[in-house]
Amino acid sequence: MDDMSSTKNTGALYIVATPIGNRDDITIRALNILAQVDLIAAEDTRRTGKLLAHHQIKGHLLSYHEHNEKKRTPDLVNKLKTGSSIALVSDAGTPSVSDPGYRLVKEAIANNIKVIPIPGVSAVITALSAAGIATDAFVFVGFFAKKKAKRLKQLQALVDEPRTIVLYESPKRILTFLKEIKTVMGNRYGVLCREMTKLHEEFIRGPVSEIISELSSRSTIKGECTLLLTGRTDEREPSLESVRNELRKAFKETDGTLSEIAKTVAKKCGLPRNTVYDEALKLKHKISKG
Repeated sequence: MDDMSSTKNTGALYIVATPIGNRDDITIRALNILAQVDLIAAEDTRRTGKLLAHHQIKGHLLSYHEHNEKKRTPDLVNKLKTGSSIALVSDAGTPSVSDPGYRLVKEAIANNIKVIPIPGVSAVITALSAAGIATDAFVFVGFFAKKKAKRLKQLQALVDEPRTIVLYESPKRILTFLKEIKTVMGNRYGVLCREMTKLHEEFIRGPVSEIISELSSRSTIKGECTLLLTGRTDEREPSLESVRNELRKAFKETDGTLSEIAKTVAKKCGLPRNTVYDEALKLKHKISKG
C-alpha cells in the first residue's frame, strides 16, 4: 500500500528511523517517506540535510529538538490537523528513544492524528545483536543523570536487575561512569560498543575493570557509546579468574575445539557460553603470544 495515499487528506506523523553512522543503513520505505512528506521535523537540520543530500532528496526541514519541542509541538500538531504530513527524525536511530519526539507523538495521538512508525536502525538493537551476551530479556535505561549523586542512585537501583542492561553514555563521561559502575555494581562482564556502523567501529568486551584499563590507555575517546552489562546472577557465581584457570586446565587436558571447551567450562561454572568463549579467545591469544 502507498504510505502517503491512505492519509493524504487527514495528515499523518511518520516516525522515521535514520542511520546511526553509515548513511546507507536506511530503508527504501524511509527514503520514500522523506521524499514525499510536506515537512521533516529534525533534531539537527544540518545533519539530516546531509543525509537527504546523500540520497538525493529535497525536503523542507524544520528544527525540532529538546530545547524547542515544547514551543514547536502545538504548531506541528496544527499542521497535521490541517492535512500536512510530517516526518519526525532524530540525529540518529529511532526517534523518541532517548531522543526528542515523545511529546509530539503523545499530542498527535491525543488529537486523533495517525502515527505511523517507519522502522529501521536502533543503537540498542544493533549493540545487542553483536554483543554476544544474553538478549532473551533486557532493560534499556538510556542516558543516566549528569549529577553524580543521582547517577549513583540510578546505578544502585539496578544492582539486583537480572536482565541484560543497556545504557548510553557520551565519550567524555564514559570512563568516569565505568568506574562508578564497578564501585556500585561490581566487576561484572560488559560490552562497550563505540562508533557502531562507522569506519572505526569497535566492541570492547570483558569485565568492567578491563574495559576501564583499555580506555585509560587512550589519549582520547571518540564516538557515542552504548554499554551493555550482564544482569545479576547467583552471588556464588565464580570469578573470571577461576574461569580462566578452568580454561587453562582444559587446554592442557583436552584436544577439543575452542567452542567445545568453552561450552564445557560454561556448563561447569554456570556461566553464559558466550562469556566463557570470549575469555577463551583472549586466553588463547595471550598463550600464543607468550
